[in-house]
Amino acid sequence: MTRSVKKRLGLMLCLIVMVFTVSGCGHKGRSNNDTIKIGVCVYDQYDTFLTQLINSFDAEVENDVLVEYVYASQNQSTQNDQVQSMIEKGVDVLCVNLVDRTAPTTIIDLARKNDVPIIFFNRELVEEDLMQWSKLYYVGADAYESGTLQGEIAAKECKKNMDKIDANGDGVIQYVVLEGEAGHQDSIVRTEYSVNTMIEKGVSVEKVGYAIANWNRSQAQTKMAQLIEKNGNEIELVLANNDDMALGAVDAYGAAGYPAERRPAIFGIDGTDIGLNAVADGTILGTVYNDKEGQAKAMYGIAVALAKGESVDGFGLTDGKYIRLPYTIVDSSNVDEFLK
Repeated sequence: MTRSVKKRLGLMLCLIVMVFTVSGCGHKGRSNNDTIKIGVCVYDQYDTFLTQLINSFDAEVENDVLVEYVYASQNQSTQNDQVQSMIEKGVDVLCVNLVDRTAPTTIIDLARKNDVPIIFFNRELVEEDLMQWSKLYYVGADAYESGTLQGEIAAKECKKNMDKIDANGDGVIQYVVLEGEAGHQDSIVRTEYSVNTMIEKGVSVEKVGYAIANWNRSQAQTKMAQLIEKNGNEIELVLANNDDMALGAVDAYGAAGYPAERRPAIFGIDGTDIGLNAVADGTILGTVYNDKEGQAKAMYGIAVALAKGESVDGFGLTDGKYIRLPYTIVDSSNVDEFLK
């Protein structure tokens, strides 16, 4: 073999090595014909609202999109591992419902290192964390609005039916709160704003108890049973941070032998299917609709655009980062619209 031939073969070998080396580094690019891969990470598999949101998201999925769903069973370490596994599988974009909204750093670092955009949803991380990287977004709603609207429904019902709700006739509504998670922003905000709004609307209130039930119906039933045992007929109104806990309160009163007419006024938040039906049949007096369909549609649209490398400017993000869809009051006057 001549020296010139050996030289040409050597150059060709070097080029081949360079091609394989470059193609193997970093986040793998995708062509327009590739299947889009989206990873969806949810904090828990037993949350009614999130189950319905995920169902709405799944209904948006098109034939050229592959979605993998994982559930962290309320464990942040588990979720971190799930995110790492999805990135290793080559997802183009992640949708993450954080277990702990104050602990997103590991997930953000993994995504940034591998150039995988993240859409956080439902559990809003603090603003400083969302600003850590340009490819982080949030889709959800405004917890302050949900609390305010729940307070408006409760105040309206109290004024309309004061004689019935104010069972002891003292002109003051004795209430209890069923809260979501301890220290969770939505729990704190929903509770504070619902009560403050009732006061601003001219309703005199007195808190006689509260309990943390972790958004869970069975836990709410247990905690409400304890509140009933302690306070008896003194409870005139229940403010629950979500519909499942509102229905847990209903369950507790049923188990304690209270007929429907002797239950206090009970209010929820989220407008889940079961919550809407409870408003329709008068089991609870109202809820606040959290637009799961709109959030799912926005989240899916942004995810596909990011996966394709397209601009997300057309989605109307606030500050280039946020989509917060409005809540809506639901009571007996309009519940049929939502059930349809």
